[in-house]
Amino acid sequence: MSAFDRITFNREIMAGQACIRGMRISVSLILNLIANGKSTADILAEYPDLQAEDIQQALTYAAWLAREQVTVHSGATL
Repeated sequence: MSAFDRITFNREIMAGQACIRGMRISVSLILNLIANGKSTADILAEYPDLQAEDIQQALTYAAWLAREQVTVHSGATL
């Protein structure tokens, strides 16, 4: 089993964006909803095809992506 078995990529769905289980619900949508104050219960009510595990895995996937190392050179700003 993959660590991100609920995260899928398909060029034919949402232009290849990371989505949940092949649906047209992107990881970025879920993250935006959470960032704007939606709870898991709110999201599940709005998107009944989702499961709580989908939301948790979207967050875990985002955390994994954020571990990217950035090399800062002298004088550079982020």
